Amino acid sequence: MINTVVLTGRLTRDVDLRYTQGGTAVGTFNLAVDRRFTNANGDREADFVNCVIWRKSAENLANFVHKGSLLGVEGRIQTRNYENKQGQRVYVTEVVVENFTLLEPRQGGAQGNSNNGSQAPQQNPFGTPNNQNNQPNTGTSSSSNDNPAADPFAGSGDQIDISDDDLPF
Repeated sequence: MINTVVLTGRLTRDVDLRYTQGGTAVGTFNLAVDRRFTNANGDREADFVNCVIWRKSAENLANFVHKGSLLGVEGRIQTRNYENKQGQRVYVTEVVVENFTLLEPRQGGAQGNSNNGSQAPQQNPFGTPNNQNNQPNTGTSSSSNDNPAADPFAGSGDQIDISDDDLPF
């Protein structure tokens, strides 16, 4: 059996973080997910999906996102039911979030730095630090042969021509 859900959407409100009697954190939120098509008026409609997240992930999510944040979630669909105060049976279908991904940079000046003020060097796609001293890369470094990940074409002055036929995709 497979029960897997992957959604990308925006939070309709801040995460409602609560704790069970046993001290377990639980967060609930709604995710607005745009439909792929437009209606007869040309407007794009959205589905509002109930989501629940548990434990440390719930606390982390509540600390890092707010209303309007773009969020990716992975989880499973769960249907539960309970009896309300009027004695009626209520069914609830929701996504139990197992993983989430923040899809936008964090906003807000000094609060946006999540590494306690230390600045780690930015990494390029090849895993080597980029210009740690904010110096331009001139390609004239005498130690460029010491680093196998260094750009072999830097400073050569030759133009590299790549056609669409050279690309693997």
